[in-house]
Amino acid sequence: MRSSALLLACALPLSAAAAEMRFTGQAMPLNGDNLLYEEQHVVTGKCTDGLFRPASHNVTYVRSNGEPFAEKTLSYEQSTLRPAMTFRQPGFNEVMEIRNRDDATLEIEWQTPEGDTENSTVEVTRKLVADAGFDNLVRNHWPEVTSGDRIEFNFLAPTRGKAYGFVLEPAKDDRINATHTVLIEPSSTILSFLVDPILLGYNDNGALTDYLGLTNIRKDQDSNYTAHIRYAVDTAPDCELTR
Repeated sequence: MRSSALLLACALPLSAAAAEMRFTGQAMPLNGDNLLYEEQHVVTGKCTDGLFRPASHNVTYVRSNGEPFAEKTLSYEQSTLRPAMTFRQPGFNEVMEIRNRDDATLEIEWQTPEGDTENSTVEVTRKLVADAGFDNLVRNHWPEVTSGDRIEFNFLAPTRGKAYGFVLEPAKDDRINATHTVLIEPSSTILSFLVDPILLGYNDNGALTDYLGLTNIRKDQDSNYTAHIRYAVDTAPDCELTR
């Protein structure tokens, strides 16, 4: 009887345990040492078969004086690459919302700083990535990232209501002090003249350590900050981030 019970237990899938990851990012200008703002991240999910699977993600943006000024919430219920997202910058009366409809379409509603509301719909493809889904894209392709392979994907530009072709590939840059550094840039030569590349840094565990490039935080009515954000993990889940 005991042997039968043991065999049954071994045949069942490993249970999923609740898990949480907390990390903080400090955004600095590319040329300067004054803190622009801080990002406080809380990612909840589960450890399933020893691998962390995110479910929700909350970000609070805080000024150097400790005052919150923007917030973002993400849900990975439909897809880890295409999360549903709500982003608010009350100081500019701006709200960006992305709804994932059964991972078939993304519905975008943007309340602009000018007070207008713009709506658009983007059809989902296997290569489509939205917002913080780029972080999970890197982890999902960790063997390729660490071996130097090139990864092609389409990245959502929500303010334009379109997705554009991008590539993710290994890079070297003295500004990034990380175990693994990757570059995200447009695959189109024409678009590369209009969009600056983004540099990402990761440690051996697959945790984001650096982001260098254009941010989603407004500097003024017409432009966003370009910054180097350095991340530190405050609480890690009791399982692996990559495999």
